[in-house]
Amino acid sequence: MKGPLFYSKILLFGEYGIIRDSKGLSIPYNFYNGALKKSEEPSEEAIASNRSLRSFASYLEVLQSQEPELVTFDLQTLQNDVESGMYFDSSIPQGYGVGSSGALVAAIYDKYANNKITVLENLTREKLLQLKNIFSHMESFFHGKSSGLDPLNSYLSIPILINSKDNIEATGIPTQSFDGKGAVFLLDSGIVGETAPMVNIFMENLKDKGFRAMLKNQFVKYTDACVDNFLHGDMKSLFTNTKKLSKVVLNNFKPMIPEQFHGIWQHGIDTNDYYLKLCGSGGGGYILGFTEDLERAKASLKDYKLEVVYQF
Repeated sequence: MKGPLFYSKILLFGEYGIIRDSKGLSIPYNFYNGALKKSEEPSEEAIASNRSLRSFASYLEVLQSQEPELVTFDLQTLQNDVESGMYFDSSIPQGYGVGSSGALVAAIYDKYANNKITVLENLTREKLLQLKNIFSHMESFFHGKSSGLDPLNSYLSIPILINSKDNIEATGIPTQSFDGKGAVFLLDSGIVGETAPMVNIFMENLKDKGFRAMLKNQFVKYTDACVDNFLHGDMKSLFTNTKKLSKVVLNNFKPMIPEQFHGIWQHGIDTNDYYLKLCGSGGGGYILGFTEDLERAKASLKDYKLEVVYQF
C-alpha cells in the first residue's frame, strides 16, 4: 500500500496575525511531502509513526461521536490499517513550521473521511470554511489549538488567501522567475520548535493592552500590506513593508526568535541584504527570509544553509 503524496506548506504572511484576523497567505511547498504506507520490515520511525496513528485514530473516534455533523470516518478500515502497521512516511521535518502534522491530517481525511469534499468540485467559500473547520478539529490532536490552514493547504495543494477568520479563498500567485534576483528563502535554525508553548506566550501577551495595540497598528497593518503587495506583484512596496514587519517582530516577538539569531535578524535590517520573519510559530525550525538580491543574501549568510522557496 502507498497513498498519494501530500506536500508541506509555507505561511508566507500571517503567522500569529491570523489569530487576530490579519490577512494571511499560505502556499504549498513541494520540496517536502508525506504519504501513508505499509511495510513488511518497518523502521523505528515507521513503528513510532504507527504508534502515533493509533492514538490519532482513537482521537478521531471520540471526535466523530462528539461532532457527528462535522465529519465521519470509515473508522473500521482505519483501525484495521493501523493494526496492520500503517504509518506516515514523511520527509517533512517536524517542528520546523512547514506543516508536518497538516500533511498527515490531509492524508487521513483523504483516505478515510465519508462524503469528503474534493479538489475537483467547485470550491465555494462555504466548502473551504467547512474543510478548514474539519481540519482544525482534526489537527487539534497535535497542537491543542489549530486553525486548520496547514492541512487545508496540503489537501488542496493550492495557494490560500486568508482575508479573515471566516473569509478564505483559493488564489493565484505571481509566476516564479527562476532567473530573477529576488527570492523568498528558508533559513535553518538547527533547533526544533514546539508550537504549543509559543502560542501560549502569544496568548499571554495578548492580555497586555500595549501588545494588542502594537498588533493592530503595526503587525497586522504591515502583514496585510505585504499580502497585497505580493499578490499584485508590487515587489518594491513588498520589501518596504517586509522590512517594517521584520523590525516589529524583532522588537515584540523576541521569545519566538532563537537567541543566536537576534543579531543576524538585525544585520539584515541594517544592511538591507535580507529581511527575516517567523515561519510558523517560531521558537526554532525554519526562519523565513526575503531578499531583493539572492547572491548578496547568500554572501551575507554564508555560514547558514539557505533553501530557496520562490524566486521573482
